[in-house]
Amino acid sequence: MFSQIEQYFRELVPAVDFCSLRLVSERHESLTVRRDVVEPVQRSEDLGAMITVFDGGLGYAATPDLGRTGLQRAIQQAHDWARVTAGRGLVELTALEQEPRLGEYRSPVQQPWSSLPLADKLERLRRECARLKVDDAIIEWRAGLWHSGIETLYLTAAGGRIHQRFEMLLPSLSASAHRHGETQTRSFGRGAHYRQGGLEILKETGFYDAAPAIAQQALELLAAPNCPTGTLDLLLAPDQMILQIHESIGHPLELDRILGDERNYAGTSFVTPDMFGSYRYGSELLNVTFDPTHPEQIASYGYDDEGRAASRDYLIKEGILLRPLGGGISQMRSGLAGVANARGCGWNRPPIDRMANLNLEPGDATFQDLLSRVERGIYMETNCSWSIDDSRNKFQFGCEWARLIEHGALTTVVKNPNYRGISADFWRNLAGVGDRSTWQVLGVATCGKGEPNQAIRVGHAAPPCLFRQVAVFGGE
Repeated sequence: MFSQIEQYFRELVPAVDFCSLRLVSERHESLTVRRDVVEPVQRSEDLGAMITVFDGGLGYAATPDLGRTGLQRAIQQAHDWARVTAGRGLVELTALEQEPRLGEYRSPVQQPWSSLPLADKLERLRRECARLKVDDAIIEWRAGLWHSGIETLYLTAAGGRIHQRFEMLLPSLSASAHRHGETQTRSFGRGAHYRQGGLEILKETGFYDAAPAIAQQALELLAAPNCPTGTLDLLLAPDQMILQIHESIGHPLELDRILGDERNYAGTSFVTPDMFGSYRYGSELLNVTFDPTHPEQIASYGYDDEGRAASRDYLIKEGILLRPLGGGISQMRSGLAGVANARGCGWNRPPIDRMANLNLEPGDATFQDLLSRVERGIYMETNCSWSIDDSRNKFQFGCEWARLIEHGALTTVVKNPNYRGISADFWRNLAGVGDRSTWQVLGVATCGKGEPNQAIRVGHAAPPCLFRQVAVFGGE
């Protein structure tokens, strides 16, 4: 089918400055066992194409009708919009670098999803789900797997052709405990163990070992004292660090947001164009890379959705802000060097500036080293709530589980842990970064942005990190 669509496109391309087709085929399957009962299997398929035309202006048109007539209609509509918008754009589109590229990308898969029968997958989930029910106080427990297979083909009139195949899996576990009017929930990273690959991900992420500890910690939280309130040193686990990176580094550095494009929906940014190259975003320990080349990470790819080759680039190095998350058009508008991060969530959405894999690079401290540096503090795992202002500056996060740190050692489990801060002040108080042995590859399943909305996958990898003098508080 892909070859037939490619033939139609080559035959129908109009005489314009630029024309591309981005074909997207998606298949999803979701399996859940809840309270030891198998829920209905959910499957979905989606297929369509986006046409982009530059001809004085810029035009898009998307269609699920992939026959010759449907593609011809979409090409004509995109061409019509390009003529309508001619002379009304912010940049001269002919100046955009549109070198045709040929390329392939494929997710690394050791054990394909299709290699295990459905009955066997459900049996594995039943087993893990049953291991969560360790006490009558566990009132809700579930285990799940969400698999996605995505294939894309990007073609340009000038001869560009990029074919990419992605396979990804998200395992999940959760247990909720209730006693005396109180409920506490503990989960397997709250959806953070999201990677590219096959069934080998279950072993790599520790899925088969996690259930008993998750259930036990949910019970521990019922009996735990409330998180103390005060200014404390804060040690964040990798599965909380990913939300901290996402909200207070990733979104503020999106160049279209900095330029004002998102203000009506997702807000602006405290970052301004003149900050790049000189602004101290954090302490010298803060090193953040944009890296779509990390094979098993959820948002890895060979090329973005405008055909630009992926590469690993520092956004922040030794605490200094270097470059934004901006695709071709945003780079032209701002005069700033960006990255290959133009991404659309599907065939019926145009690419916009998005995070892909945004990683906090490891430091040189073991976990025990980080603990030993704390006289009085708190350790938190697994995000459960977040709030941040519309300039991505002031924030507040809540976590599922925490333990006090006293004299360099983990002590009392506490419940309802929260912390708040201001992005720049918070990152400048970064005092310790875990080493490579503590670094975890994780991800976010749905990051929303754009009008109309686009929910997209984002990868984050991080070690545990230590922050000084953070406002911490509990919740009743």
